[in-house]
Amino acid sequence: MPPATFNDQDRRIMRLALALARRGYGSTSPNPMVGALLVKKGEIIGRGWHCRAGGPHAEVEAIAHAVKTGKDPRGSALYVTLEPCSSYGRTPPCTEAIASAGISRVIVGTTDPNPSHAGRAYRILEKSGIAVSTGLLAEESERLNESFNHWIVHRSPFVTVKAAMTLDGKIATAQGESKWITADKARAWSMNLRKGSDAILVGINTILADDPSLTFRITGIPKKSKTAGQRILRRIILDSKARTPMESQVVSDSEARHTTLVVTKAAARRKIAALEKRVTVWTAPDREGKVDLKWLLRRLGGESVTSLVVEGGGEVNASFLEQGLVHRVAFFYAPKIFGGRGARKAVAGSGIRDAGKAVHLKSIEWRRIGVDILMTARVG
Repeated sequence: MPPATFNDQDRRIMRLALALARRGYGSTSPNPMVGALLVKKGEIIGRGWHCRAGGPHAEVEAIAHAVKTGKDPRGSALYVTLEPCSSYGRTPPCTEAIASAGISRVIVGTTDPNPSHAGRAYRILEKSGIAVSTGLLAEESERLNESFNHWIVHRSPFVTVKAAMTLDGKIATAQGESKWITADKARAWSMNLRKGSDAILVGINTILADDPSLTFRITGIPKKSKTAGQRILRRIILDSKARTPMESQVVSDSEARHTTLVVTKAAARRKIAALEKRVTVWTAPDREGKVDLKWLLRRLGGESVTSLVVEGGGEVNASFLEQGLVHRVAFFYAPKIFGGRGARKAVAGSGIRDAGKAVHLKSIEWRRIGVDILMTARVG
């Protein structure tokens, strides 16, 4: 393909396609979010986005929308945020639908990250006489699906460590009090982060101290919405000795079947047997008496967990960071100071002795969320 050139209208339309794609947030995994627009003689004649895994893809939805509204897609241009699929899965390849619709040009945001599929759709479409241009708002398109892109290449989840702390880095007082450090708007943002994740992970100390529900609660979504009720957040508990109480919420509530306790050989068989009546229990290899996190991430990736949010307390957060297993951090800072040598830190562990080996952050963004400050950054 010759180098593509794009004008302001191309960029405007692709931004609209990206906005459509985001409507699938929290409901498409393990598929990516994708948006598509059909344009003919400067007019948008069809809109579509991938609403849920197993459902029609964005390109097919856009074509169907055009036909439903009495518009002929023949000779139109298709703007799509991700390279169209070119193989049979739960749905037929989009390349067939595009060719059958008589579309004359396809403009793509970013190429399929799967090495075995990358670029194949372009070759198929060009053989059908369809012009293809790629790389329009590529960076934005790639960022939209960073979790999927990582998982499809590495087959392990994209890991985000999220913590809410005081200005002096504490997540609880020395007496263990932690509710509520941040205000309502920050907690709503955190709930939205959970919505876009496949699984949430904490350690046993968090269960014993707080008895959290580890669910996401979303209001304002109509029951008939295409994206409502499509996914359940998996709950992963690091519990090497199987100390999770039978009366804890993650074991006894209505979502217990979505809880996985990860233990080691140090756990008592009798307790495991009792827990297995309510939840899933995995016995992981241990690393210095703790769950082998690399093994766990491979296991989760094999079960199509593309994104994992770690809200695990200082020790768990430190374990992930010290082992280089974190891709992004989301740290909230509340306008409070706890102080105290015994207060619990957001990142504990043994710490870094050599300052030159500190965990480095990049692509740092600061935002004010109500009275709190949110910092998000990539790790490495």
